[in-house]
Amino acid sequence: MSEDFQAVTILPETECWKLLSSRALGRLVTSVDGNPEIFPVNYVVQHRTVLFRTAEGTKLVSTAINHNVLFEVDDHDAVEGWSVIVKGVARSVRSEEDIAEAERAQLLPWIATVKQHYVRIRPLSVTGRRFMFGAEPDREFTAV
Repeated sequence: MSEDFQAVTILPETECWKLLSSRALGRLVTSVDGNPEIFPVNYVVQHRTVLFRTAEGTKLVSTAINHNVLFEVDDHDAVEGWSVIVKGVARSVRSEEDIAEAERAQLLPWIATVKQHYVRIRPLSVTGRRFMFGAEPDREFTAV
């Protein structure tokens, strides 16, 4: 490998948003009864926020009680992979104006259930990394 090869590259925030916008399935990480929980959700990026829909239940309740959440999206192919993490504050979309704005995103449920609640994650930070796949470098062993 060349000396300038980097297995891991930190992504600029603009590229993170571009990657987030290119996918439709992510993972919401929150806390339920003091324990971490992770939920797959389909989503859209709207005005540099993450918007998803949910039904009554654990996701809605946990984001109402524990506003601080993580949202993670990743992808890979045979050569490289990437991961973007949004640390943010989740809030139910409630006002008529905000609901109308969320409706314009045309976010449809993937499964045949009624998901009448919108939740918007406003980012506190957005970070990402790109990973270049390859063989593990030779290890240097020292005798003890």
